[in-house]
Amino acid sequence: MSPHAPAPYGGGYPDASGGHDPYAEQGAYAGQGTYAGGQGTYADPGQGTYADPGAYGAPGQYADPGRYPGGQDSYAPEPAAPEPVDPQPPADEPAEDEPEGQKGGRLATAVVFLVPTALALALILRGIGDRQLWRDEHATWWAATLSFHDLSLLIRSIDVVFTPYYVLMHLWIALAGDSPTAMRIPGAVAMAASAGLLALLGRRLFTTQVGLLAGLAFAVVPVTTRYGQEIRPYAFAVAAVLLSTLLLARALDRPSFKVWVAYTLSVPLIGWSHLASMAVLGAHLVMILIARRAGDRIVGWAYAAACTLGMCFVIPMAVSGSGQSGQIAWNNPVLKDLIDFPKNLFGSWAVAVPVMALGALGLFFAGRRALPLAVWIVLPPVATYATAEQLHLFLPRYLLFTAPAWVLLAAVAVVRIAGPVAGAKAGTGAAARRGLGWVLVAAAVAGIAFQSLPGIRETRQNALGEPDFRGAAQLIQAGQKKGDGIVFSGVMSERRAMDYELRDDAGRPRDSLMYRTPQELGSFGALECPDSARCLAKADRLWLVSTTLDGQPFSGMPKTTATVIQKSFKVVRTKKLNYLQLVLLERTRAATDDPSEDKDDAAKRKVHT
Repeated sequence: MSPHAPAPYGGGYPDASGGHDPYAEQGAYAGQGTYAGGQGTYADPGQGTYADPGAYGAPGQYADPGRYPGGQDSYAPEPAAPEPVDPQPPADEPAEDEPEGQKGGRLATAVVFLVPTALALALILRGIGDRQLWRDEHATWWAATLSFHDLSLLIRSIDVVFTPYYVLMHLWIALAGDSPTAMRIPGAVAMAASAGLLALLGRRLFTTQVGLLAGLAFAVVPVTTRYGQEIRPYAFAVAAVLLSTLLLARALDRPSFKVWVAYTLSVPLIGWSHLASMAVLGAHLVMILIARRAGDRIVGWAYAAACTLGMCFVIPMAVSGSGQSGQIAWNNPVLKDLIDFPKNLFGSWAVAVPVMALGALGLFFAGRRALPLAVWIVLPPVATYATAEQLHLFLPRYLLFTAPAWVLLAAVAVVRIAGPVAGAKAGTGAAARRGLGWVLVAAAVAGIAFQSLPGIRETRQNALGEPDFRGAAQLIQAGQKKGDGIVFSGVMSERRAMDYELRDDAGRPRDSLMYRTPQELGSFGALECPDSARCLAKADRLWLVSTTLDGQPFSGMPKTTATVIQKSFKVVRTKKLNYLQLVLLERTRAATDDPSEDKDDAAKRKVHT
């Protein structure tokens, strides 16, 4: 992203007349070549010469009236040869200070957009449903499958800033279903489109080669696949930032009312996708200030109006969300998190190091676009880290929208070897140099893809540290009996995860300890039964899903509940999975004969799950 001031005047008239001065053949005004009354004819200034008034009779000069019959000043001037006119650049050459990438028409624009988009989509769609959902994705599924009434209760206490995304996913799930593949399609499309938008942005700010390299490189970095397969709004945040920046660059280049309206509408899209993404408006402001300094006095007012109107749709949501910051209060980064930020932003050090090194070099070749791009990549992480104790927003996935700017600057550095990428000569040069540029593009994409392969393979695996809830659900379905109950131990949102994995199983075990549902509480979590003995009275078998880190399956539940279960049930079988233990328990004979458990009012409650 960078400012794009209005393209300077190209040095001549448009090339509609073949690239020449359209008035070159008009030496004099029609009908005024000859003046009656003996005044002679004026030759076209610049194409002939005025004769000395004292000399008569020579062609092209004032004639002596006495030498012509009737005293009439009748004069036929000698045709004057026009002076050479400097030819204007052909239609297929970039005009003065106009990036070469803007040429080519709609077909070229479509190609630049579609090629990186298709590559990114192909990588994202491969194995898109294989990886298990993790905790945040389970939260998306839960919120998106609520009724609008229950969703309104939820956002009053948590995640109000994700309301637009949850509504979108609610409508999508109603149409396409809630399988992992179906729920990941919207994010896949958004992230794939981000690669195409980055290519268009690079083309507009620099050259076609820079745009294509940036788009293709972004398509193959691991985070594109990782978050393209994520049922969270981060892919939408990247797409919204790139779309808004592209529209602003277009408005600065060729301003029109429609483009400014489109930019105005893109501002709330940034905030609705993720509030942290609003930091990109700092880079947008730098673009505006540079355009004003270049002499555009209107752009400041247009930007102020656009941001004011756009923010009107975001501020109410942001104000409501400020009271819910406690939900991410766990995020208190330390110095190590800052040091590991590049690796976590790009998915691996093998990708982060070359991209960021080339990106830093690209700042020296980006011309007047360097400052906005520097603000884009530096301001968001620095601001969120500095305010982490208050806002808790310093997370690589929250700052994913800065990755495209790094990739764009890296593309600038690579293509600069073949010729200028900014200024009046951008994209020009001999055919050999242009060919070298395309060779460098292909080599750079291949190199980044090679470095990214391990990271891409890793993104298709289950998230590190996430329990194997899918495996646990398969074991339960294979061994369950009518009347079984299920209980949970740990802090990994086990209840919500198993609710998803067993969503289509009509005979699934009953949640024996759930006393009040998440819908009733307007929350993601349920309230467990205060009298566990009564709530467990009717269960002959229990499936315990435990994600405790100490290996003790009962340590992650209230002590009184664990005591009741251990007293009334015995362990039949234990199965260890990744970061999870599945324990099957059966009621002991002594507990079965206990008459005190017949008075089970709580267990008879019908609980909506």
